[in-house]
Amino acid sequence: MTSILLNNPTLATAMLTVVLPFLSLVVIMVFTRPHPRLSAAISLTAASISLFCAIYLLASQWHMQHPIQYTGKWLLSGTNLITFGFLLDQHSLLMLAIVAVISFLVQVYSLGYMAGDPGFSRYYAFQSLFAWAMLTLCISPTLLQLYIFWELVGLASYLLIGFWYEKFSASEAGKKAFVMTRFGDVAFFLGVLTVLFSLGDLNIVEMNSTMVAARMSPSVITLASLLIFGGIVGKSAQFPLLTWLPDAMEGPTPVSALLHSATMVAAGVYLFGRLFPFFSNSATAMSVFLAIGTITMLLASTMAMVTRDIKQVWAYSTISQLGFMVMGLAAGSYFAGTFHLTTHAGFKALLFLCSGVLIHEFETNDMYDIGTRGGRGLKIPIICMTIGAAALSGLPPLSGFFSKEAIMGALAGLHNPIWLVAGLAGAFLTAYYSFRLIFIILFPQKIEPVHHEVHEGHHDAHHHAEIYWVMAWPLIILAAITIGLGFFQAPLEHFLGGLYKVAGAHGGGHHAWLLYTAVGLALFGVVLAWFEFGRPGAAQIGFVERVPAVRDLFAERWYMDLFWRRFLDYVIYGVFSNLFTRNDRRVIDGGIDGICRATVGGGWLLSFLQSGMLQYNLMVMFAVLALVALYFFF
Repeated sequence: MTSILLNNPTLATAMLTVVLPFLSLVVIMVFTRPHPRLSAAISLTAASISLFCAIYLLASQWHMQHPIQYTGKWLLSGTNLITFGFLLDQHSLLMLAIVAVISFLVQVYSLGYMAGDPGFSRYYAFQSLFAWAMLTLCISPTLLQLYIFWELVGLASYLLIGFWYEKFSASEAGKKAFVMTRFGDVAFFLGVLTVLFSLGDLNIVEMNSTMVAARMSPSVITLASLLIFGGIVGKSAQFPLLTWLPDAMEGPTPVSALLHSATMVAAGVYLFGRLFPFFSNSATAMSVFLAIGTITMLLASTMAMVTRDIKQVWAYSTISQLGFMVMGLAAGSYFAGTFHLTTHAGFKALLFLCSGVLIHEFETNDMYDIGTRGGRGLKIPIICMTIGAAALSGLPPLSGFFSKEAIMGALAGLHNPIWLVAGLAGAFLTAYYSFRLIFIILFPQKIEPVHHEVHEGHHDAHHHAEIYWVMAWPLIILAAITIGLGFFQAPLEHFLGGLYKVAGAHGGGHHAWLLYTAVGLALFGVVLAWFEFGRPGAAQIGFVERVPAVRDLFAERWYMDLFWRRFLDYVIYGVFSNLFTRNDRRVIDGGIDGICRATVGGGWLLSFLQSGMLQYNLMVMFAVLALVALYFFF
């Protein structure tokens, strides 16, 4: 094994990338948990080496022509063979680098944000678990291996969201995320079985090859695609399984940045891109995906327009942008969806980490409170958050502008213009709610005086400045990525272009009128937000909030939480749970109780035969012999 690794540096690097976070998890949980600083050092060392390896793999394979697979036999049943190993192609290498970069920056930032937390070592252990699961998911060569690490990502998310488990709301949010994503995962697993029984193979390269259409009927491909997409709906919080994600804000803010930028929720979109050629075999399935992505994007945008919680605004924004990515992919543009996933990872991590600095400083999530208490005084997070919001809004020349324009181009290539209209409406709404938040913090109606002496009474000033800069450097790096990444569109398109070329797919055209329209709508959203929240004397009440019925509808998440609550109460608990309880009591418990009663009754009867009196025993023997004799005679 050692000689194989030494003779194949690519395989050794890929293995090192994913194994180190796992070793970090084991070492922290078994040996170094009582030593927070040592635990953080181990986790950061593993994350930094994984980052270096991921960047090396991406750079060394930049001109790769064919996917590289390293697999070994894992399961063999009849003619079905399941392998385990690594798949390195353009898609997995890009995602590997994104995950490694975001994981490393979030762990550095967490040194400041989580300083002094009693669960510091446990936090870094969970971070390592998350990194291991997500990195291995990225380079899984088979759908079954991907599914296993998909579930581990869900487990790590549950542990991180409910990290402060002593808070009831945090533990409930963790359970909600775990349960709701399981709905989708059940469908995903059924999809895996459908492919296995129909194709006899779960190798992703084989699934994406042209021979699939010859070996699977169109209806089975559609069924398998829809079932697998169920997992994407759950993991990437698409309609109707989207209400768990805003509640997941109960976890530490760096966790939110990790979940929302490049890891858990992005895993669903990554899976879509991973199986893009397979899904493209079914026009019906792609139409369903397009509709779900569009509905998700619009619903989440409206929810973000009324909330006061700074983290929930970005959470709704994540859902909305994931809908955008699904729209781009379902419209037939593999590059547009994947490119937006890439740019979104940078500016969404930036937005969450900036919010984390404000929350850490003012100990509140309320954007109005942050603005009133002088949030704009924190220059670096405010400037970086404004850059991130502008990128999210699709304003040039930031990275979000380029990726959104690619998606709009793909939507413009569809026959039905309704999808493009919805996309343009999303561009306006995104700019409006993003700058609503920015203007509320920058231009509050009043500013309370800042009592520095109170602050310094609780913390040493030097230590506070140290923590601030530990948290600030990742923001500066992410802001630089957000500003510059869009200019690498052409080389990235060339890199990804050779991977999936699907017949009839839309590459994302460039239309001048569309560019001006999209940017114009985004600017209109910014101006409207300025008029309502930023200008001197503004009431800081949005046009939606002036209509109570609409405001309540958006604030209550279109009553989807209520629907799921009723669904759980009446269908899951009222029907299925009730039936299972009755089955448990009457069939299982009743059967065991019956056996027990029969045993007791039989013993009671036999007790008469074993009374200890000789005459009774002789009488029984005589009766048995008589019965045997009668049997033989007659």
